[in-house]
Amino acid sequence: MMGSIDSIETFGLVDGPGIRTVVFLSGCKLRCKYCHNPETWKMGKHNITAEELSKKIIRNKPYFKRNNGGVTFSGGEPLLQSDFIIEVSKILKREGIHITLDTAGVGNGNYEAILEYIDLVLLDVKHTNAIGYKELTGGAIDETLKFIEVCNKLKKKIWIRQVIVPGIMDNDQYLDELVQFVRKIDNVEKIEFLPYHKLGDEKYDKLGIINPYRDKSAMDEEKCNKLYLRFIEKLNLQ
Repeated sequence: MMGSIDSIETFGLVDGPGIRTVVFLSGCKLRCKYCHNPETWKMGKHNITAEELSKKIIRNKPYFKRNNGGVTFSGGEPLLQSDFIIEVSKILKREGIHITLDTAGVGNGNYEAILEYIDLVLLDVKHTNAIGYKELTGGAIDETLKFIEVCNKLKKKIWIRQVIVPGIMDNDQYLDELVQFVRKIDNVEKIEFLPYHKLGDEKYDKLGIINPYRDKSAMDEEKCNKLYLRFIEKLNLQ
């Protein structure tokens, strides 16, 4: 079985626990206005077999063991290549490797099959309601909600990731909505606020893609940290 990947990062430190190999798979249904990896939207760049990819990941197994790390499948949207990830994961599980899935929860269904092999889900929350989700991503929130239902059913450990975009998420109304959204997700171990940045702007230029947030400023990190503290306070109070 062949998979389409964009790139592989070794010694990743921010996409799950410990030192990780991060596999960025190609393909995504969403067109998030703040996306900083537009080069991963389409499939077909670099094709690789499950066996080939597994060998590349297993080479780093000594580092995983020493640091409680493993592999993270990211993207793009890795759920669009569920069958490929399952084949790779079958091999990795025989090696005792921890597997994390970094996803927006927008795939082609059959989520129980892939989640059987996933130890941790990094869930990228795009927005908390259907209107805001559609405006920001061009897609519908329904598929993400279906994915969350399956995660809850299977009691999967989840880390929440929320990009904070100025003018959209940096207000009390959104924080209140996010509190209610997160409360519907079971087994949340960690919540991260990620400030919107401009590091992907050059990619849009090189690819000849219109950047919808060309004129939007980056999120101030100090303000983002303060918003996170306010969110945690609200989460504990409600």
